[in-house]
Amino acid sequence: MRRIAGVLGLTVLALAGLLAGAFMPLGGATTTAAAATSRVTVKMSEFKFVFSKRSVPTGTVIFTVQNKGKISHDFKIVGKKTRVLLPGKSQVLRVTIKKKGRYAFLCTLFGHAGAGMKGKYAVGTTPVGTTTTTTTTTTTTTTPPPTGTIGTGNTTVQVGMFEYGYNLSQATVPSGQVTFVIRNNGSEVHNFSLAGARAGALLAPGATETWTVGLPAKTYVTICDVPFHVDRGMTGQLFVSP
Repeated sequence: MRRIAGVLGLTVLALAGLLAGAFMPLGGATTTAAAATSRVTVKMSEFKFVFSKRSVPTGTVIFTVQNKGKISHDFKIVGKKTRVLLPGKSQVLRVTIKKKGRYAFLCTLFGHAGAGMKGKYAVGTTPVGTTTTTTTTTTTTTTPPPTGTIGTGNTTVQVGMFEYGYNLSQATVPSGQVTFVIRNNGSEVHNFSLAGARAGALLAPGATETWTVGLPAKTYVTICDVPFHVDRGMTGQLFVSP
């Protein structure tokens, strides 16, 4: 009888345990929703951002930022930013946004936000208007060769470009054929142009080019054609003597 009573007691305890388990919550996964993860492609160019999604829910946002332009850009949002991206380069930027709102984004390079590379991105809320900005069109014109009598000089000038200026091996040359050996020693895209004579190609960091032009005697202005670089000091003069 004692053995039967013991078995009955164990059976009652087991049933009680099963019933208690049936009414208990099944762990944290059923009470806490997983944070959302969103993926957004951001395409940069002159001078705008284009987003693959106009809004995302709160949580983790993975921005794949691509520079589709011809000059350097970067992307900054909620205190985080990419490095300065050269044309054709990309970077993944991962941010966590827990509160709903519209968050400011911009390109931090000098003058780029003012030209249109800024706005607000909707997180957990309805976007207002559009997150893309107005495009500023840069017109490229063909420079005709300089007019005037060209002397018999034959000179080579080494040009080093940096942020933001030029190093010329010599600032005065005789009239004649002048060969410019140009190297971008900076970390951004630059070019070297002689106003009224020749416009150089846009060069990535470390890139070089060489060109020759016949120059009559006069004073030539040297400039970088990348927007806003002249404003930061990438201009000077080359003196061509008779």
